Amino acid sequence: MRLLKRFLQRLVILGLGIFSVWLIVFVVFEFADRRLPWFLALAVTYGVAAYIILPRIVRMGLKILQRKRVPSYTITGDGLPGDPVNLVLIGTLQQLHTAFATAGWSEADRLGLASSWRMVRAFVFNSPYPTAPFSTLYLFGRGQDIGFQKAIDDSPRKRHHIRFWALDTALVEATLGTAKFWLNTDRPPNDAHVYWIGAGTKDTGFSLTQLTFQITHATDSDTNAERDFILAELGNNQLIGDVSKFQAGQHIEHINHYVTDGEIALANLKMTGA
Repeated sequence: MRLLKRFLQRLVILGLGIFSVWLIVFVVFEFADRRLPWFLALAVTYGVAAYIILPRIVRMGLKILQRKRVPSYTITGDGLPGDPVNLVLIGTLQQLHTAFATAGWSEADRLGLASSWRMVRAFVFNSPYPTAPFSTLYLFGRGQDIGFQKAIDDSPRKRHHIRFWALDTALVEATLGTAKFWLNTDRPPNDAHVYWIGAGTKDTGFSLTQLTFQITHATDSDTNAERDFILAELGNNQLIGDVSKFQAGQHIEHINHYVTDGEIALANLKMTGA
């Protein structure tokens, strides 16, 4: 019975894949090609496929497979594994702001049409944009609450960056290591003393997302090195207390193209850099 269920699941996934190809090639492209020049028809087809059809097909496929796991990584808008969770800081939003500002990091702009267009121009012309927006990753049922970055060589194409999600300290103490910990969707008040769950990675250039082929940054695969770099940035400026490490809810050696030891660093934010 189990083998039959797996066979039927894979058959449905194959059917969804065939349907998506047919829809893109024989419906979207043919419709656009009749009304637009060939180049524009191809561009429109890519946009519809990468940002509308394929993300929805992927989400449907994942629901069919019913992959219910306690993750140690974020989720992309397509429902796929994103950046590994590798850092937790404890403190208020003001402390978090102060710490990263003191270390020379900039808060990322909110993602929108204006910031996205400015990011595209900066990326193409390699002009500085120290507060460039991040794509949205999901944890606890919501996109990141805040993000910080530090450009490399003043280039928008390369940067150290980290996304954070706030989590109530009482909830963490009661549910850490359980599915409820990851499925929580409530954001604490801005003045609360909370856990800031972070996913830090290093952007290294241009890339396309897996399966949906959306334009994005390429990232360094060694998230352990990026975690340690962020800790050094904060520690050298005396912005955090002693660091301890613990294993994530699920030990994973490889997440997407990332290599991680599965350890999450934990530290308290200090009141000032003194």
